Amino acid sequence: MSTLQVQVSAARLLTPVVRELTLRAVSGPLPPFSSGSHIQLVMQGASREMRNAYSLASDPADAHAWRIAVRKADVSRGGSAYVHADIEPGMTLRVTRPANLFALHATAQRHVLIAGGIGITPFIAHVAELERRHADFELHYALRGGLSDAYADELRARLGQRFHAYDSNAAAAQRLDVKRVLATQPLGAHVYVCGPQSLIDAVHAGARALGWHARRVHAEAFAAPAPGTPFTAVLARSGQRVEVAADRSLLEALEASGVAVPNLCRGGVCGQCATRHLQGDVEHRDHFLDAGERATHLMPCVSRACGDTLHLDL
Repeated sequence: MSTLQVQVSAARLLTPVVRELTLRAVSGPLPPFSSGSHIQLVMQGASREMRNAYSLASDPADAHAWRIAVRKADVSRGGSAYVHADIEPGMTLRVTRPANLFALHATAQRHVLIAGGIGITPFIAHVAELERRHADFELHYALRGGLSDAYADELRARLGQRFHAYDSNAAAAQRLDVKRVLATQPLGAHVYVCGPQSLIDAVHAGARALGWHARRVHAEAFAAPAPGTPFTAVLARSGQRVEVAADRSLLEALEASGVAVPNLCRGGVCGQCATRHLQGDVEHRDHFLDAGERATHLMPCVSRACGDTLHLDL
């Protein structure tokens, strides 16, 4: 996947665990993007290259700079720790061009935005775009005050009554009741959710219970692939054997071995990296393939072998 060079023009801590980077083009203008877009940040660690996807948390109308905000994972595979400890203003980084898997629906009469923690990032761009369109929208933000509440004060001041925060750290803990939020929406409303899988599952379940059509529900999650047991991927076409470590995804191991696999989200939701498997048991962890498709394909960005070897049609 082709990349472009950007320079870190600013870095700041939004909370003790969320760091924001401002990125500017090294030469020429930045490519345009639509709200909901993400980029992949390419990071060179001590022992391997890492690629993580991050939503663009800036106004799409601002052609001069991009912003991303990264939460330091409690147990980092390397990417978030690198962003927090090793990236400083003035550094030049490589990023992919923006891709959008979480766009606003063109015919929605109302937009209901639901964020959990660092899942607020794509909604920064969505809010700017919806305000520019004079669209009908509201934002619900489940957070932990002082920890995962990035942009909360800014959004509260900007949106007024259209902003609803639910602070689990408050003296009287506030709970986001997804079903209650959805039950009050008009028929033409669409809901967008980004955050932990538990929140995404709750939105899908609430929408189904209320009879919402699946096309009115839009979700995005960039969860890092969970670790697993090591295994060997055998590439049937070339005969190459690729060792996949416990803390590395199959996609990362293939890339490190020089095998290019198309990808966009690196989180098991877009379907771009779907690869045919030929032999071996698969632990499917994606949110894209159905049961029939899983019989022949896997998503190497998140899925792994259950045994010692996995044969792929590569």
